[in-house]
Amino acid sequence: MFKRLAWILAIAFALAAGSGGNADAAAIYTVKKGDTLYTIGKAHGVSVLSIKKANRLPSDTIYPGQRLVLPPSLTAEEMDLLARLVHAEAKGEPYAGKVAVATVVLNRLDHPDFPKTVKGIIYAKTGGHYAFTPVANGTINEPADESSKRAVKEAIAFRGMGQGSLYFYNPKTSTSKWIFSRTATITIGNHRFAK
Repeated sequence: MFKRLAWILAIAFALAAGSGGNADAAAIYTVKKGDTLYTIGKAHGVSVLSIKKANRLPSDTIYPGQRLVLPPSLTAEEMDLLARLVHAEAKGEPYAGKVAVATVVLNRLDHPDFPKTVKGIIYAKTGGHYAFTPVANGTINEPADESSKRAVKEAIAFRGMGQGSLYFYNPKTSTSKWIFSRTATITIGNHRFAK
């Protein structure tokens, strides 16, 4: 009875959310052999935590044939913009650094002190200066490479499970006393991440 009710609610949620492949639409996914919440989330641009919450999953265990609601996430346009930022900011950095740069934007999206859209975060100005150098110098307009696109999908899949980094900087070139006052979370390549 509970499974049937859960399935009906999942369908109702998906139908009420609309259609068209935008950030407001939910979808139903049937689990295949070998799937994990991470691989499903990465493939569909949805966080593992949001999949678990939407489906009231008490653990990461899923079964072939199980139907899961995939809640809305970022739009294709937002993912492209984020991938272009990652490409411009982390060109030449290790793949983990690219994931971490994307994670900073997602963490800001979930934080009350920052704009509520990817575009708002990326194009934000503080004290007359853009938050991200590629916006100021125009490299944000370059197309993203495949590695940056993959890094964005991985960051989305792990959204909400990191160390909460809200900033990153190059400690060798940064001159901001304020950024050095932030609590460092990790250093990857030339970037130090902080909150």
